Amino acid sequence: MSSRLFRCVYYSKNLIAGGPVRIAEEVDSILAAARRNNPPLQITGALVFNRGLFAQVLEGPCPSVERLFEKILRDERHGDIQVLAFGAAEARLFSNWSMAFLGRSREDENLFGHIGRQTGFSAERIEGDRLLDIVRNLAFEEEARAA
Repeated sequence: MSSRLFRCVYYSKNLIAGGPVRIAEEVDSILAAARRNNPPLQITGALVFNRGLFAQVLEGPCPSVERLFEKILRDERHGDIQVLAFGAAEARLFSNWSMAFLGRSREDENLFGHIGRQTGFSAERIEGDRLLDIVRNLAFEEEARAA
């Protein structure tokens, strides 16, 4: 497997049907699978979720990131997937997390909810670097709150 590091930044509409309990169960399932499957693939990253959208950063060897993203493209829980950035990266930004997660609390939702309203899910309105900064900052803020 190539050691060259790649990063994918995307967001998508949440298509999980059902109420809050069902949605929470599905998100927990996504996280459990990511935390189980990502380490052997050398993938790290972060997932931000609110009721309306997912935003995710994936980092790892190009073949692993591509394979995982192809699975996400086929995942019926995601719609209108917008890739904002995909390319070589100098260093991991989420090296401590097989998959960091933000979205459990009302505070997380409030911090992230404005992105969907501002962008209308249009790749022309938010750049990959901006979304990457937002996700990274939220992940580090969450880590600091948990400490």
